[in-house]
Amino acid sequence: MLTPIALGALAVVLAGPLPSVLARWSRLRLTPAAAMLLWQSTAAAAVLAALGAGLSLATDRLWVPPVAVADLVVAALAGAVTLVVTGRLLLSGHLTGTALRRVRRSHRERVDLVARMEQGVSVLDSELPVAYCVPGMAGSRIVVSRSALDRLGPAELEAVLEHERSHLRARHDLVLEAFTVLHRAFPRWVASRAARAEVEVLVEVLADRAAVRHGDRRALLGALVTLAGTATPAGALGSAGSLAARVSVLRDERRHRAQAAAVVALAVAFLALPTVLVVLPWLSGLRTG
Repeated sequence: MLTPIALGALAVVLAGPLPSVLARWSRLRLTPAAAMLLWQSTAAAAVLAALGAGLSLATDRLWVPPVAVADLVVAALAGAVTLVVTGRLLLSGHLTGTALRRVRRSHRERVDLVARMEQGVSVLDSELPVAYCVPGMAGSRIVVSRSALDRLGPAELEAVLEHERSHLRARHDLVLEAFTVLHRAFPRWVASRAARAEVEVLVEVLADRAAVRHGDRRALLGALVTLAGTATPAGALGSAGSLAARVSVLRDERRHRAQAAAVVALAVAFLALPTVLVVLPWLSGLRTG
């Protein structure tokens, strides 16, 4: 009986309080790949714990005979809760994915109508300096305004374009979508917005790192300042978000191998804990049976 309670409590902690604590650990951004793994493992562990709590309660009541009527009722309720959690995840995934793809498809169509293609980039006649990408399975778009082209130098423009290409190559849109699905699937009193907000910062930091590997750090910093304050359309990934956090990370050129290793180990531990709690009771039951 202790295992379902432990898994339920773990699911609540992993979905709400823990993300709020991790979001305050700003040094995590200095190792963005490891940090992203940590956030993903935390989210996966929360789902596993939530589903495992219901399943373990049901099997705990039905595993060892004799099975009383009360055991059947508890097992049925636990199974129903598990189905509700699964249904909420599936429904949230469907609604979120459908809405995002509709918005992106509409935006791509509008861009194709009003923009000019120049060297594989959609150029908008706009006085605002903007640069963003619109992901899509049927064809992505990198959009840059004429004002941005006029204000950015060649090295700065290349850094911005590489930033957007990195978003598209790494499919950062799917990462953000997954965290949006999880946030909407869990009840409001459990789910934390901190995870989605921090992952938004991390995908930008990861794209910045990719741009720096192919270009000049100072050029990217200059481009970020030029593009600062401009909004990114819904469903798109832009170059102007989370400026303060990204500038702080870009200015740090040190390697943080020890932190990266520690964060990866923490990610493995977070995912291993609910896995062990789910699997061990079943293995124990098989041995005794």
